[in-house]
Amino acid sequence: MSVVSQVILRADDELRYPSSGELEGIKKFLTTGGQRVRIAETLAENEKKIVDKASRELFKMHPEYRSPGGNAYGQKQYNQCLRDLGWYIRLVTYGVLAGDKEPIENSGLIGVREMYNSLNVPVPGMVDSIKCLKNASLDLLTKDDAEQAAPYFDYIIQSMS
Repeated sequence: MSVVSQVILRADDELRYPSSGELEGIKKFLTTGGQRVRIAETLAENEKKIVDKASRELFKMHPEYRSPGGNAYGQKQYNQCLRDLGWYIRLVTYGVLAGDKEPIENSGLIGVREMYNSLNVPVPGMVDSIKCLKNASLDLLTKDDAEQAAPYFDYIIQSMS
């Protein structure tokens, strides 16, 4: 949910007008809109490049994942791994666009640890994969844009840790 929606819903629930602090939050949200769109576009347009770089780094750290018996052994499992990495990039863009972490939580983090545990996917390896995605993504952004995007990756990392 965007900052604007949150302010409106909260004020309406309390039968009041938005406070000056809430209005300042909306003003900041609106003035950073161009930056948030630019970040989301960069990540979306470079998803394959980001996933390729992140997966190379991940499998350097954890070569056992590509070995027989590993979670990314075989073409099908490897492709599923890459698909999941792309999915996390998409989740980050949702958060960046909304200016809020709620879309990430609602779209992808509720129950994720349990799901990976039930599939015998090592959660520490998933944390490492998100760190690799973060590094590959931030390398494509300006310093200011990277500072805006980093907390969304960190949120996923913390949620999985």
